[in-house]
Parts: sequence; C-alpha cells; structure tokens
Amino acid sequence: MAILHPVSELLSWLGWYVLPFIVIISAIVFIHELGHYLVGRWCGVRIDAFSIGFGPELFARVDSHGTRWRVGALPLGGYVKFHGDANAASVDVGTLDIGVEPSRTLAAQPVQNRAAIVLAGPVANFLLAFVIFTGVFMSFGRVEHMPRVGRVEANSPAAAAGFLPGDLVKSVDGDPVRSFEALQEATLLSAGLPLTFQVERDGRTVGLTATPAVTVVDQGVFGKRKMSHLGLGSSTAPSDTRIARCSVPVCAAWGADRVWVITKSTALYIVGVVAGRESTDQMSGLIGAAQMAGEIAKISVFDLFYYAALISVSVGFMNLLPIPLLDGGHLVFYAFEALLGRPLSQRMQEIGLRVGIVLVATLLVFTTSHDILRLVSSGN
Repeated sequence: MAILHPVSELLSWLGWYVLPFIVIISAIVFIHELGHYLVGRWCGVRIDAFSIGFGPELFARVDSHGTRWRVGALPLGGYVKFHGDANAASVDVGTLDIGVEPSRTLAAQPVQNRAAIVLAGPVANFLLAFVIFTGVFMSFGRVEHMPRVGRVEANSPAAAAGFLPGDLVKSVDGDPVRSFEALQEATLLSAGLPLTFQVERDGRTVGLTATPAVTVVDQGVFGKRKMSHLGLGSSTAPSDTRIARCSVPVCAAWGADRVWVITKSTALYIVGVVAGRESTDQMSGLIGAAQMAGEIAKISVFDLFYYAALISVSVGFMNLLPIPLLDGGHLVFYAFEALLGRPLSQRMQEIGLRVGIVLVATLLVFTTSHDILRLVSSGN
C-alpha cells in the first residue's frame, strides 16, 4: 500500500501538468505546421511528411498526395518535410536523388513563394490566437472596469504624481484609455519609463506625469517577474464595473487587440533584456510552461484556452526571430537572395544553420535550468 501513494501522486502530476501541456503544445504545433503545409501545397510543392512529435513513429498514414502523416513518440514539436529537403529543417539536398521531382521541391520555388511558405507557420499561430480570443469574448464577454481610481497607494509613483481617488483616467501618452485593464497594460508596457496622463477630476481635465517603479513580484509557481508598478487601485463601485458583450465584428476587434498587446509586450521584453532593462527571471522553458498549464487547468478551462492563445502568439513571434534554423532565419536568407539576385552560398547557409542550432540549444539549456532552479528554490 505504501507504494500506491507515490504512484498516485505521479499519475496526478501527469494528469494535471503533463497532459494539458501536451494537448496545448501539440495543437499549436499542428496549426503552425499546417500553415506551412497549406501554403506549400498551394504553391505546388510536394510534401513528403507532416509530423507531430519527433522520435520513433507511433502511427502514420499516407494520403492520396503521397504525404506521410505521422505522430512521433516525443510530442514536443513537429515539422513538415518538403520534397527534396535533406531533413526537417528544410535544408536542400544539393544533389537530387533519383525519384525526386525538381519542380516540386521547395528550393525550385521563386523566392516570394518560399518566403510565403515559411511565413505561413507563424501567421497561422497568430490566427489561432485571434480565433481563440474572439471565441472566448463571444462566449463569455469580458469584464471591464472603468478607468476610475479607487485608491492610491501611499508613497507610490501615483501618489507622487498627484493622483487622487475618484480620478477618471482619460488617456496615457495621448492614447485613449477606456478601461482600468487598459491602464494596467499601459503601465506594464512602460518598462519604468515616464508616462503622461490626462485625468478628469471634478469636471475638469488635469495633466499628470508619473514614472512607474520597476519591482520584482514573486508569483509563486510562475516565478519572479519584474513588473512596472504605479500604485493605483480600481474603483469597486458597481457602477464602474460591467460585463461587456460584443457583436462578431467587435469581438474580432477585441481578439486582434489582444494578439497585438501580447506581441508588443513580448517584443518590448526582448528589447528590454538586450538593453539590460529587463531580467531573464521571466523566461521559462518547457518545464515552466508545463507547470503553468497545469496550474491554470486547475482553475478553469476558460483560462486554459486563454493560456493556449498566449502560447500560440509567443510561438509565432519567437519563430519570426532572425535566427537561422527558425522561420525568421529562413526569411533573412530569402531577403538577402532577393537583394543580391542569387541565393547565399551553401557554405554560408550551413554556417548560419550551425549558429542557429547553437543559439537555440543554448536557449533551451538556459530556460530549462532556470525552470529547475525555480522549482527547487520554491520547494515544488
């Protein structure tokens, strides 16, 4: 009986953490690769294999177009292997084997077609997030709080700037603010830079300037994060809170805005890390993402869908980074080809691929070790 307890804990851990993450990442990878596949087929490229997961093949089938649809034993990625490629990284074979149709290969396509095929994967991730967000808003609406100040923390940047309870924030840096959530987003994206506010107070407009303080917030299993803190609390008056419902066009606009905000915040974070303004403490790898998926799954399916959309945006964005091996690296090669009128030499492409492998491997090792250290330090 003593053995049953750890076995039960293991099964519970697998059910709450591993399975939700596998389902999410497999769906996101499938949509990403489907983008490559569909545009590739549209351009006339033959696809030899479409794989979800790597490693030993669990099962597969070959369709009428000759594509082998397979599921690998390691469900943490996937690929589309185009006709004539030496491997799943879309590296050209150089010398074509007998049986390969040169006109049906990716390399034989005009540069604009190859760029479209590569770009289709990240775009598919952004579209998936857009559809999820739009569907969530259509189903549940969204909670909105008026951008009215309910409280001002003592000795905070907001107090120093002269904010008062009852102030209605109208704009931040000239951009209109329609909800307290939008005000929070503007603060979080500021990275500690000065912000100008227009607030309505007693029927008149008052201009204020405040610089959010950058503080480290311990979010438990989600790790420590640097966040910009202004020191404002929203109004709790029922008249300042509502569930906003939307028509299909409005829900779509909200969904597109959510994708844009996540993309923008991710880009600003990466720029902040490079500039030294942001800490790498916020970075998570597969272990951290799986743990977060498990914790969110315990809260609600609604939040899990939201998290899946967030991950999909992140996957799409990260794949656009100009790193060889990733989609963005291929796009850089194609940009040089379009400018020079000829492809980069095979030697240069191979060097770029090796550099990309080192960079991606280093990032994986760093984020994984960071996740492990965070788990150990938190006692989980």
